[in-house]
Amino acid sequence: MTSLGTASAAPGESDTGSLTVGENRAGDSVGLPVAVINGAQEGKTLYLQAVSDGDELNGLGVIRRVVPQIDPAELSGTVLVVGIANHFGFQVAEHRNPIDDTKLNRTYPGDESGTSTERIAAATFDVASRADLVLDLHQGSTSRMINEVRVRCGRRHRLHDDCLELAKVFGCGRVLDQKGPEGQLARVGPDEGIPTVDPELGGAVGWDEHSIEVGVEGVFNVLNYYDFLSETVETQSQTRAQGFDQYGAPAGGLVDLQVELGERVSRNTTLFTITDAFGQTKATVTADSEGIFWRTRRLPQVATGEYVCSVGTDIDSY
Repeated sequence: MTSLGTASAAPGESDTGSLTVGENRAGDSVGLPVAVINGAQEGKTLYLQAVSDGDELNGLGVIRRVVPQIDPAELSGTVLVVGIANHFGFQVAEHRNPIDDTKLNRTYPGDESGTSTERIAAATFDVASRADLVLDLHQGSTSRMINEVRVRCGRRHRLHDDCLELAKVFGCGRVLDQKGPEGQLARVGPDEGIPTVDPELGGAVGWDEHSIEVGVEGVFNVLNYYDFLSETVETQSQTRAQGFDQYGAPAGGLVDLQVELGERVSRNTTLFTITDAFGQTKATVTADSEGIFWRTRRLPQVATGEYVCSVGTDIDSY
């Protein structure tokens, strides 16, 4: 019997339930939605998590499609799932937990006696620590972004190659291989000996169907490659960025992007222009180096210094 919160499943069975992480302001218990899929045969354990950031919904879109498709009778090993990690942020469609204005994916491994966010981090990290592999499903918040997988442990980490392989198996086509901020699950997991990556499934307000489909395929790639399921998976070469250049607005006004997401750019390629309300050009911004146009803001209006776009740099393939 394998349990997660109130969900409990014998070999060859699955179940859903909730994982208690505290109480809300009315004193009612708060439970995260969880699922256990316990394979009929023994094997590894995979942990899936989504909505660490409360406005990032594509990962939840993946989970609600993946879980019904996994037949525990055909599964070797166990899949543990937390469908909505940032309960409070999800309720109000905000990135951070509004109870303490904290980003969940900066607080791992958490503190079971700490703030609201630290308690959620501790509860979910306890589940992740039971796994052999971890997929922490994200997206570029409400920005526009390509589909990619982030390897966040750093290139000198002892599990770097294992995380890089996991990212390649997931197979978005592009990988950001750059050490992440402290407190990220994809950085802390490898410190515990668990290959962990952060698939960034595009960026959207609400669902992005294409990115969700990419995520579903990625999860099943992992399930098959690591012998949870029996289909053969051939990994494909991934385009890797090992750096990131971010560009802000040198003037206020309206942004006109000059390149498309995923497009290769060279040094001095025009990335965007800024005009006033009457179409007069106020500024032109060019790329500092060669790379891939990775992410942009969604709305055209900007103030001086406000974020506009990012370019992935130090590009190679592996």
